[in-house]
Amino acid sequence: MLTIYAVPVSVYNAKLRILLRHKGVPFSEQPPPGGYGSAEYKSLVPSGNLPAMIHGDLILADSEAIAEYIEEAFPETPMLPDTINLRAKAREKSRLHDTRLEPAVRAIYPNVAYDGRDTEAVKAGGDTISKHLQSLALFLETDPLASDILWMCDCGFAVTFAWIKAFEATIELPIDWPASVLAYDARLQNHPAVDHEMTQYRAAMDTYLEKAQRPLK
Repeated sequence: MLTIYAVPVSVYNAKLRILLRHKGVPFSEQPPPGGYGSAEYKSLVPSGNLPAMIHGDLILADSEAIAEYIEEAFPETPMLPDTINLRAKAREKSRLHDTRLEPAVRAIYPNVAYDGRDTEAVKAGGDTISKHLQSLALFLETDPLASDILWMCDCGFAVTFAWIKAFEATIELPIDWPASVLAYDARLQNHPAVDHEMTQYRAAMDTYLEKAQRPLK
């Protein structure tokens, strides 16, 4: 069985859990020994990254590296297409999430807490995220991947979209959602592995977002 080191609120941990459940790969999950960023954890995972995976003698960090390993080690229920061109497009889509959209959303976190929130930074962050959503909409116009299959590149988007919507509701993050991106999100939520993860993950989100509320006098 795989062992995954994770923390409840991490987007990339949630992304990996979606993939594992969709592929039907048994796994156990535990917090990083000594805590995230600790010397004890870095003695096992030198980068200190989460998630990390132990499978037999292999210790591997980085959600994308783990996902591609799992795809090869457990080829049943493939989550990458079967041609080199389509696999390249799937990886391009995944990088759009990991290197552009998700970092823009992560940049909002320092302004979640009510005390000290910079409303101008929130507005600027919403503009940046909206631009990345527009880029995704353009990508979706010619996306060659079958839309009824959950691909590896979809898993991160399912979680990040939920954070964007949560920030809209709690800190008034201004977002311009393209209709095609909302339709894409709706399709993702219909996959059982996504629904399962988000049902559980929202508890961690809610706990994190408690700091967004005005403190009681």
